[in-house]
Amino acid sequence: MRTVTSKDGTTIAYDQTGTGPALILVGGALSERSAGGPMAALLAPSFTVFSYDRRGRGDSGDTPPYAVEREIEDIAALIERAGGSANLYGMSSGAVLALRAAAHGLPVTKLAMYEPPVIIDGTREPIPQNYVTHLGELAAAGKRGEAVEYFMTEAVGVPQEIVAQMRATPMWPGMEAVAHTLAYDGTVMGDTMSGDRATLQQFASVTTPTLIMDGGASPVWMHNAVQALVDVIPNARRRTLEGQTHAVDPQTLVPILRAFFSE
Repeated sequence: MRTVTSKDGTTIAYDQTGTGPALILVGGALSERSAGGPMAALLAPSFTVFSYDRRGRGDSGDTPPYAVEREIEDIAALIERAGGSANLYGMSSGAVLALRAAAHGLPVTKLAMYEPPVIIDGTREPIPQNYVTHLGELAAAGKRGEAVEYFMTEAVGVPQEIVAQMRATPMWPGMEAVAHTLAYDGTVMGDTMSGDRATLQQFASVTTPTLIMDGGASPVWMHNAVQALVDVIPNARRRTLEGQTHAVDPQTLVPILRAFFSE
């Protein structure tokens, strides 16, 4: 483990492996840097891979009040540590954070995203208007399990009965440990889960070469979301990974990332 200090003084923990051009992995909701380990190992022969704990998670610090700009500054600190420019790969809500970093003007060489969960039409219900506020209230009240359950049912769309089964699995305590950061991811998503395609126009200024991927076995709303972003971002293209879902297999994903970042 290594650390870097963000602009506001927050310590950000990361692992670094491999050699070659810098590639920063930006995790989604509930993930810690360990989740990027398998992918980092596969990418290490071609890239210097940075897997980091987003603020409030794992070994990273957290300085209130939260703002998306602070997370962008965290990525900026990692890019500086990497040598002044880097490729970014973002997963799920981490994809939107990576996209916001590029939109902010950070020196991002190339950007790859897997299934940014924007909601742009009626193929699925938008999240509740008070979603972020309610997540914050649950976490502040110490109701971490309820916060994870609310996220799973309202944002991910997992049926209630499946969530009840998840509560008995070994992974549940780890999710509860970072439940307070779910509001952070909701803030990162902003208005892009409202069902309004026009909310994506805020990314039209991103000129970074961008690859946006989805899984062939993922739901229709996700396919529509990816295509809508490709239509908005000037230098973006789409790749569908046949047979994959939101839980993408690193063995399938990594060769595509390697080819894109090596072009």
